[in-house]
Amino acid sequence: MLTNQKYALITSATNGIGFELAKLFARRNYNLVIVASSQEELDNTAVMLELFGVDIIKIVKDLSKVDEVFLLCEEIRTAGISIDVLVNDAGQGVYSEFEDTGIQQELDIINLNICATVILTKHFVKDMLTRGEGKILNLASVTDTLHYPWQAVSQASVSFVLSYTTLVREELKHTGITLTTLMLDVAGTGFFNSAGMNKNKAVQNKEAVVNLADVALDAYNALMAGDDSVNTWLQKQNTGKHEQHDALQCSCLQAS
Repeated sequence: MLTNQKYALITSATNGIGFELAKLFARRNYNLVIVASSQEELDNTAVMLELFGVDIIKIVKDLSKVDEVFLLCEEIRTAGISIDVLVNDAGQGVYSEFEDTGIQQELDIINLNICATVILTKHFVKDMLTRGEGKILNLASVTDTLHYPWQAVSQASVSFVLSYTTLVREELKHTGITLTTLMLDVAGTGFFNSAGMNKNKAVQNKEAVVNLADVALDAYNALMAGDDSVNTWLQKQNTGKHEQHDALQCSCLQAS
């Protein structure tokens, strides 16, 4: 089944943007290491991805547990797999007043959003440095600088991801390794379900929800180009401007 020796590691690859990115990489003949906490979801996802004729390696890990993140790194090292592209897609949030949120839930969010990202980035950057090339995509949020209430830990954690990715990218700018941040807007992902944000007006506004396949393609293109970031909110605004411009042109032609 192996078509080449390029591997992309994608966390939370069984749904949402992670799955859309997995399909994009598979279409381009990347072999995949897909990671999720559910064996059943991994098995179902692998069946679909194997249709692209690439090698799929499934690893079950709960990345909110730091020990399991280190075990993931060790399993990949033991298997002798070199990761060419790392996609840190796994993330979690909580939407509630600070006094009502549980401390263990918040620690799990910190472990998943921050610790797992740092551990995986650190581990695979070291491998990439020996080869002089590699690409990493980390997920953050367009809300990082907006500071909405009821999301203290969630927003602080993704703000860390943005700052961390930007600074590491700067340090590695002459090494052949690039880091790209996906600044995610409201999207139809499980993140909002797990965060308890279904009643949030932004999530309920169907026109505000971005298309996952479009987001994944924008992220993939930015990653491959070595861009520092891709902002799905700006992409959506630009698309809206183009649509308005096209509509205006059409109405002017019709009037003439």
